[in-house]
Amino acid sequence: MESEAGTNRTAVAEFILLGLVQTEEMQSVVFVLFLFAYLVTAGGNLSILAAVLVEPKLHTPMYFFLGNLSVLDVGCITVTVPAMLGRLLSHKCTISYDACLSQLFFFHLLAGMDCFLLTAMAYDRFLAICRPLTYSTRMSQTVQRMLVAASWACAFTNALTHTVAISTLNFCGPNEVNHFYCDLPQLFRLSCSSTQLNELLLFAVGFIMAGAPLVLIITSYSHVAAAVLRIRSVEGRKKAFSTCGAHLTVVCLFYGTGIFNYMRLGSEDASDKDKGVGVFNTVINPMLNPLIYSLRNPDVQGALWRIFLGRRSLT
Repeated sequence: MESEAGTNRTAVAEFILLGLVQTEEMQSVVFVLFLFAYLVTAGGNLSILAAVLVEPKLHTPMYFFLGNLSVLDVGCITVTVPAMLGRLLSHKCTISYDACLSQLFFFHLLAGMDCFLLTAMAYDRFLAICRPLTYSTRMSQTVQRMLVAASWACAFTNALTHTVAISTLNFCGPNEVNHFYCDLPQLFRLSCSSTQLNELLLFAVGFIMAGAPLVLIITSYSHVAAAVLRIRSVEGRKKAFSTCGAHLTVVCLFYGTGIFNYMRLGSEDASDKDKGVGVFNTVINPMLNPLIYSLRNPDVQGALWRIFLGRRSLT
């Protein structure tokens, strides 16, 4: 630790990430499991991205957003898991102050982007099902790119706000982070400054950046559900519910774990629960998304089979 009395800068030069387990035998098990999860997640999401890029049938707005979501999932797990695997291999648990803040920034950038992209996907389903006659003009390629660009801008603002805010805190005492990556709740507990304003900022920004998209998603799917129930064709109703059901499953997993993680600030006995939620956010969610979107989607399944077999679509 660096002693810098009389200044407003942090005195902690590095943090110690305690990780998920302490015993060497369990660390080996965790390494194998997380390496497998990383390879499966990266392979699954990149396969979906490849299918969206090369399959003409998937050149639609819904799959454009799904391809972007796959990129985000690979990014989200890459921000946290490879660094953890490296620490398990080297038996070095430290992370520098700057690296910790960088990890926090990119994690919140990608998680925020995930939040806004799910909203854009809900809006896309609303237009496709409730406004089919004007869908092609309202969801043109220009609109799609504008939605993605706006999502990146909002996510960047959110991540930068939290990173700058936490950089104003002083860390002059304990430097052990009871987690496997750097995140706001764990760093708040280590600060020797008052974190009241930071916690208020987290709630306020979270309410705007996550609450508003959630309201839009619920509103969109309320209209979608009403429209689907009016469809007379059983097959058409089944297809609509299948497409929207996959998206709603991802939304529930994403928001459920996010709310559990960030709405319990100040809880002293939450460390182990935080680790479980962290694993869900950074590993399980990105790994499940390709399965959720492909298992019940014959178009994606067909495109993946054609890619693996080296065939091109005739359409």
